[in-house]
Order: sequence, then C-alpha cells, then structure tokens
Amino acid sequence: MKSVKVYGPGCKRCETTATMVKEAAEKLGIAVDVEKVTDPKAIALAGVMSTPGIAIDGKLVHTGGLPEAAKIEGWLRA
Repeated sequence: MKSVKVYGPGCKRCETTATMVKEAAEKLGIAVDVEKVTDPKAIALAGVMSTPGIAIDGKLVHTGGLPEAAKIEGWLRA
C-alpha cells in the first residue's frame, strides 16, 4: 500500500487533489492510504511552499496547483 499525503489548508483545490489521487489509484488498482495534512507547521516542515502538495511514500512529488491526472498515475506507478 502506498502512503500519500496531500498538504494544504483544506481548500477546494486540496480536496480535489485528494479525490484525483484516490481515483487514479482505483483506476490503476493500487491500494493507497490518503492522508490530508492541514497543519501549517507540518506543511512548512514538509517543504511545501505552495499548496496543494503531494508526497508519495515520503517523497514530495508536487506543489502548487492541481496536478495532471497522468502525472498522478505516473507517481503512483513508480
């Protein structure tokens, strides 16, 4: 199972990003545990300067704006 963290204050873009990750994982048949991180200190400590941010298995792969669905699938496959 892949561990995915979505960093952001809980805004609409952050919610959409979490949904996109879940949908991509379901499409690929990959089990994921999606955690939403909303604490500003935790977001900063993760190195996220622009939200939403995405970390997969501890590696920060995206910050700022909605990611493309194809990119999410690539990150999950890696």
